[in-house]
Amino acid sequence: MHTTIKLILISCFLILTSCGNEDVLPKPSASLALQYPDATYGTTTTDYCPFVFELNEYARVLSKNDCSMKIEYPYMDATVYLTYNKVDDNLTQLLIDGQKLSYKHNIKADVIKDYPFMNEKSKVYGMMYEVEGNAASNAQFYVTDSTNHFLTASLYFDTRPNYDSILPAVDYVKKDMINLLETLQWK
Repeated sequence: MHTTIKLILISCFLILTSCGNEDVLPKPSASLALQYPDATYGTTTTDYCPFVFELNEYARVLSKNDCSMKIEYPYMDATVYLTYNKVDDNLTQLLIDGQKLSYKHNIKADVIKDYPFMNEKSKVYGMMYEVEGNAASNAQFYVTDSTNHFLTASLYFDTRPNYDSILPAVDYVKKDMINLLETLQWK
């Protein structure tokens, strides 16, 4: 019994001395500050693909011999997938597939905005789609010269979609995708 009283007294002493008179202050609110390097563009070309474009030097291109490419942003876990198709009496189907690509995200999207793109000088015509919300892909486009070439692109992140968290990265890569559209030239 003597031991029990000692344990109780020691416990009471520890409880009373562990609490100080310090005021508890809430942690200040913070926001995520993602900063990416300013884009510097250089021309990307291959011997076997019938197109060239400017690419952010922050990204790297992995390509196959069939002109399908992955443009990776390693520090963002982001990838833009480019797929090239030759137009051969299939332009209508390619256009339908290009539009389906964006609208299949309709279930998770809050808003899908489409922006027509036209560059008469380079004969590049198409549509860019911006998908807002927790969709798997937040930016896509398709372009064609209407006679020989058709190119699609989709942006994906190697993470569970959380639009609010990835929005700064989406905006950064989307600017690069717009630059790709504006500098794309068919060979």
